[in-house]
Parts: sequence; structure tokens; C-alpha cells
Amino acid sequence: MYTVEVKNKKTRKQFLNFPVKLYADDKNWIQPLNQDIEKVFDPSQNKLFNRGGKAIRWNLFNNNNEMIGRIAAFVNPKYEGKALVGGIGFFECINDQTAANYLFDQAKKWLTEHKMETMDGPINFGERDQWWGLLVEGFYEPLYNMNFNFPYYVELFENYGFKTYFNQECFALPITQKLQPKLYDRHDRIAQDKDFRAEYLDIKNLDKYVKDFVTVYNKAWASHGGGKDMSMAQGKLIFKSMKPVIDPKIVWFVYYKDQPVAFWLNLPDLNQYFKHLNGKFDLFHKVKFMYYKLFKKSKRVVGVAFGVVPEWQGKGVDNYMIIEGQNLMMNQLAYTEYEMQWIGDFNPKMINVAKGLGADLSRKLRTYRVHFDENKEVERHRNI
Repeated sequence: MYTVEVKNKKTRKQFLNFPVKLYADDKNWIQPLNQDIEKVFDPSQNKLFNRGGKAIRWNLFNNNNEMIGRIAAFVNPKYEGKALVGGIGFFECINDQTAANYLFDQAKKWLTEHKMETMDGPINFGERDQWWGLLVEGFYEPLYNMNFNFPYYVELFENYGFKTYFNQECFALPITQKLQPKLYDRHDRIAQDKDFRAEYLDIKNLDKYVKDFVTVYNKAWASHGGGKDMSMAQGKLIFKSMKPVIDPKIVWFVYYKDQPVAFWLNLPDLNQYFKHLNGKFDLFHKVKFMYYKLFKKSKRVVGVAFGVVPEWQGKGVDNYMIIEGQNLMMNQLAYTEYEMQWIGDFNPKMINVAKGLGADLSRKLRTYRVHFDENKEVERHRNI
């Protein structure tokens, strides 16, 4: 066996095309857009490179020069604070422990050379809402930019010595599902107060809603876990990137005396469109995407972000917003399924919120960790 570093057009193409062959007989695998993967490794698009981050990729070949695996390794100075924790991701491999170990060892060697003492994976060289975690339950069509893998990957990781750092739980429910009576009671109490109103996004007045989103986010989430405030520029960038695919009627806000106090950001599941594009997004495939977007609408809504300002948490504002949105989706829109982006098992409060809606566990991913010092025990992610 031997590895080849990905650093030219040929090796990039091999890296992108290997999963196409590997999952050729799996009807649930959806080929990601090539451009979404490549931007992770593009210094002009991934700002982590300008902040001291490093990333590398390898393709693995057997002695017959057949490609049998791939892996990427990352050093992100912003990850896990000042801990010397590197990461791996975009791992794909045939069902062969020797091949998997070869890839893991290659990454470990590189991370050790960059002063890392621990390896997490599979993770992303970027935000946690993309390419994060190994699928361990729920082997059906993945959400957009969500990892999908064969069940045998669990053994490949664990046989190497990886231990669970945290589990990532997704919850889903039918759009038409009747919620618990107490949630409707809370909704009705808020609805009777004329100082409250719930409304969905007006795309013609996007800047206003970006401002309201940033306001609620900074109050509800920025200080959560030591995070930083989101700037208006960042908020505009988020909504600009979503604008081509956003459905205004599934993006909701709540106001109290005209001040924003909550948001509920959802998107159609883009994988229901992208699965027809074979990883490409040139002009022809953009036209094809628009066709499916207009005439073959996604039936699944994906929950992306949710926030309530601290002074209104636990007072029914979330129930008010959710039920207002659900009523509109049931009566005016064609969606049938709702699935939330993953929640870490280190966040039991949010998991209880999901369960409180009557949602069921739909899939589970897992972030693994291995220390290079075999005598050091892997501790689970602390609860928040």
C-alpha cells in the first residue's frame, strides 16, 4: 500500500470520484457537490488557512495501483481552545482494517509532526454543521453536507483505538404530527398577548431580518460556550449564501413590542435536489437544479438554527413560534417531514426540547477521539 498527496488536478479528481465507485450499489448515498468539498481545502474560500490552520489530503492505493481509500487531516488553532487536538475527515475506505489503519497512521504521523497529541474524527476543517461525525444509526439518505458511510466504518474506527468523544443526535417528526397539549396551551397564552407577533421572512426586506437574526443570535447563543458576537457582515453573508435556496415561509421570527426575541431558521433539504446532479454545479446542472427546485419540490424541511433571547426562554415563546410555523406548513406548503440538524449529547437541554415536541431519534452520528499517548484515557465531552 502507498499514499499519494492530493495536490493537483489528477489527484483531486481521484479524491472526489473514489466514493462514487465505493457507493455505486448503495441507493441511499448521495454524491455531495464537488465544489462544497473543494472549498474546504481552498485557502481563498476557507479563512482558517489565514488563521494558522493547515490541511492535507491523501489517496490510498494498493499494490495493484487501485485506489482503495482516502483521508484528510487538519490542524485548526481555533478547535478545542488551546488543546493540541488535530482532526481527520473525508475518510472513505474499503472494508479492510489494514487499509484503514494505514490511512489513520498517515494522518497521525502528519499531526504529530504538527505538535498534535490527539486526533478527532471524522470532523470538518470548518464549521460543525458540515461533514461532522461518523454515521452510526439511520443509514438512509443524508441531509445536505451531512456525512454518510457504510456501517462497517464503526469497526474500522474502533478497532484502531478511537473512543466516543460525543454522539450527535438528529430528531424528526411528520409536519402534521399533533404536538403535546401543553404546547398548544403555551402557544395560546402568547397568541392572546397583542404585544407578540410571529411572522415569516419577507425576502424583499431581507436586511431587516438579517439584523433581527443577528440581534437574537448574539443574545441567545454568542456567549454560549465562550463564543463571539456575530457581526452584521457575517449575518449578511449567511443569508446571502442561503438566498438562492431559501423558502421564506419556513424562516420564522417572533417579536415582542416590535423587538425581535426569537428566530427559527429552516431550509428545504437540498440533497433532494442535489442527488440528481452527480456532484456537478456548472451552468447545465444549475438549470437542472432550478427545474427540480421549481417542479419537484423537496418534501423535507431541515431545522438549521433556533434561538430565543434569555429573558423569554422557558416562557412559551418557542412553542408559539413553532406552532404558528407548523400551521402554515400544513395548510399552505407541500412539506411532509421535519428533521433537525444534529444536537450533541453534551447538550441535554436541547435534546429535551426536541423530545418535548414528540420528535423521534432519526439518525445518530459520532465524533471519535484517540490520544497518541495510549495510556491517556479519552473523556467524554463535558455537558453544557
